[in-house]
Amino acid sequence: METNIAGSEKHAKHVLCVGAAVLDTLFRVREMPHGEGKVLPYDMMQIAEGMASSAAYAVCRMGGRASLWAAVGDDETGRRILNDLSESGIDTSGVTIVEGAQSALSTILVDDKGERLIVPFYDHKLHRNKRDCTASDIAAFDAVLVDVRWPELAFDVLSVAREIGKPAILDGDVASVDTLEMLVPAASHVIFSEPAARLLAGAERVADMLPVLHLRYPETFIAVTAGAAGCHWIEPGDATLHFEHAMRINAIDTLAAGDIFHGTFALAVAEGMPSRAAIRLSSAAAALKCTIFGGRLGAPSRSEALRALQAWRKQA
Repeated sequence: METNIAGSEKHAKHVLCVGAAVLDTLFRVREMPHGEGKVLPYDMMQIAEGMASSAAYAVCRMGGRASLWAAVGDDETGRRILNDLSESGIDTSGVTIVEGAQSALSTILVDDKGERLIVPFYDHKLHRNKRDCTASDIAAFDAVLVDVRWPELAFDVLSVAREIGKPAILDGDVASVDTLEMLVPAASHVIFSEPAARLLAGAERVADMLPVLHLRYPETFIAVTAGAAGCHWIEPGDATLHFEHAMRINAIDTLAAGDIFHGTFALAVAEGMPSRAAIRLSSAAAALKCTIFGGRLGAPSRSEALRALQAWRKQA
């Protein structure tokens, strides 16, 4: 698989990703099962991913450097997760290995429409103790990106990053309202999934969610991604609603598409890219991922995303 480094390794921006590291077993099926019975997949693979891990991979594919803070058990699954992610170019030296805990596992069905059914298992012991997070820890990074799977550590990382002036980006996926209400105010940028934004804003339409969220968090960049329906966002201190269309593709696997969006966006923010350009690049990367079965392995390189984006915009 092509590796694209934008400039030299020395000058590439460095993003810290915090949260989930999971060993996924993917089964490809013609259609989702209904009721009891046996399902016979026609393809499968196992891969280490998870929201923060897949986002870190996207950072690497886009030409940046990525470090991961997550937790795995002291088991064979944990060793496999670390090996898989390390071989993908992610710095896993900050991953916590928890004695006596089981590493996270998921079984995932992906149908021919690209939709998925996920059955995850997370051992509560994985996150019973969190690592320290100081200003000197975060100073080494150009931006941080956290998911909702380790809320206590995510809060610390976001808070310290904002204190020292680093972009503090939250992958606002579905979680408890308490978790979202703890993490959102600590972030400088929040990219919500549509279900998570609906949960927090109490509105049905994305265009109605954003004014509610902006009123609550007026100094935060807030975006809501809606898959093929595009991305809406509001800038800090400005209630203007912005929108960018999603690239039209034939989706065969949507797994990790949101994570690829978030990782690409985090790197773009670290590079100082304007919001619309960052959204466009992130949307293109997520769309291209959906055309390949295999979760995060479908993440495109930066040059692939830029070429596809240019071609699509010429046709639009």
